[in-house]
Amino acid sequence: MPLQQALLQPLQGADLDELLPIEAAAYSHPWTRGNFIDSLSAGYLAFVWRDDAAQLQAYYLAMAVVDELHLLNFTVHPQRQGQGLGRAMLSHLVAQARARACSKVWLEVRQSNARARTLYARNGFVELGLRRGYYPAVDGREDAVLMALALEDSHGLD
Repeated sequence: MPLQQALLQPLQGADLDELLPIEAAAYSHPWTRGNFIDSLSAGYLAFVWRDDAAQLQAYYLAMAVVDELHLLNFTVHPQRQGQGLGRAMLSHLVAQARARACSKVWLEVRQSNARARTLYARNGFVELGLRRGYYPAVDGREDAVLMALALEDSHGLD
């Protein structure tokens, strides 16, 4: 699903009232308003995608570090998952990384999030290890799978 560029916009503070319910629906331990405000204040790369009715459906935030991009939050509205929007947003993220001459995109994903891990793997990300106890969980902590996409030799998400 190619994204219509007009529907893809930089994330603004004004978007948070609409974004936070999606965050809460998508995650057992969602980011807080403060997490988003801090990320925006830090100047992180942040985009939202709205549908034809101007309803926010997906977003991501990423932090540039030297020549790499670290994906911090990548969310597709639960009712829109499995429709190609995640792949399209991921493609936009990678294009943004390439435009900034990044050599690699990094991310962590819950070990239990098979759907997201599959999306990332199908689009060229490689599992490189675990971050033990990285995420809060209902019964303690959950490991994160560390994944990366090397851009200099990547043919995925072109």
